[in-house]
Amino acid sequence: MSQNSVILKLIALPIAIFVSCMGIMTILGGHITPGGGFQGGAMITAGVIMCLLVYGLDKSPINFSHDFVDIVESFGVLVYIGLGLAGLFFAGAFLYNVGTDLSGVVPEFVRTIFHYPDITNAGIVPYLNIVVGLKVFVGLSAIVIAFMGFKKFEEEN
Repeated sequence: MSQNSVILKLIALPIAIFVSCMGIMTILGGHITPGGGFQGGAMITAGVIMCLLVYGLDKSPINFSHDFVDIVESFGVLVYIGLGLAGLFFAGAFLYNVGTDLSGVVPEFVRTIFHYPDITNAGIVPYLNIVVGLKVFVGLSAIVIAFMGFKKFEEEN
């Protein structure tokens, strides 16, 4: 895209913010509506990509440091594994939904910890959607940033 278009620069950031908010809404409502963590994370990444394409890698209003990407990626993995191990420890199955416990094998204090405060009582599914959304968002954004950095490096040489 053209790096000099004033109209694109005026509308890219508001549209990116709107698309990212829709992605967050898709993640948070993924346990009761179509969509979820992967789709919402991809929507948030679409907003980031739009800003990167319009403003360029150096002047984009949405910049991620390597430390930010590393921390969010690690957080997503650790929480996902932690939720899986909670199911394995308390119910004998990895990623067992300890927040709802349809089989009645999870102690009550554990059910109250992982109970999602919603009338649908989805248990750990919303938490899984959130961490998957974070992983997809950061992973796809890192790929696009790396590709744009490689392109910039190639153009300079």
